[in-house]
Amino acid sequence: MTAITVANPCAHCYSARMGNARLHRKTNETDVSLELAINGTGKRQIDTGIPFLDHMLAQIAQHGFFDLTVKAVGDTQIDFHHTVEDTGITLGQAFAQAVGDKKGIRRYGHAVIPLNEALASVTVDFSGRPFFVFNGVLPKGKVGDFDVELVEEFLQAFANNAGVTLHVKVEYGNNLHHIAETIFKALARALDAATQPEPRSAGAPPSTKGAL
Repeated sequence: MTAITVANPCAHCYSARMGNARLHRKTNETDVSLELAINGTGKRQIDTGIPFLDHMLAQIAQHGFFDLTVKAVGDTQIDFHHTVEDTGITLGQAFAQAVGDKKGIRRYGHAVIPLNEALASVTVDFSGRPFFVFNGVLPKGKVGDFDVELVEEFLQAFANNAGVTLHVKVEYGNNLHHIAETIFKALARALDAATQPEPRSAGAPPSTKGAL
């Protein structure tokens, strides 16, 4: 059973509230509370019970200039999968709500980020059509207690719930921590670019269809 509560007194007010979203997702496996401000400065307060996930979410806040508060409690005594996936779901839903009807945003974002020997690129399209492509090799292994294969699970959950087309490419790298961190930093920069206002659009939807 899944219960989702959205603290949203006015479903159409996100643009007026400068891209803020607040969500609470509770299931039999996890309890996730999240607040997001797209037009932030990188302030964050993150506690998922998974230190490496906290570190990766901090990259999104810092390098995307998003204010982000996350509190997650999950069945980590089993493993980290449910908490990682449900945090990705909730963050994706927050971005979907914060951009609202997408009028006046740039829609597309792309970033290529290095970290020592590792290089990754991320391209995002706030298309309203969830799609996720992961290209490259992310070797199975652990960073601390964190299974690195969960990076893809997080990204898939995020893309599905943000309603974005998300392409991630690991160009190269050897250190699993570095590879994962380049992905999250590139995601942050791509999301920042895609959610920036496009003044030339005069508030119109970024599509020839007239809507997304």
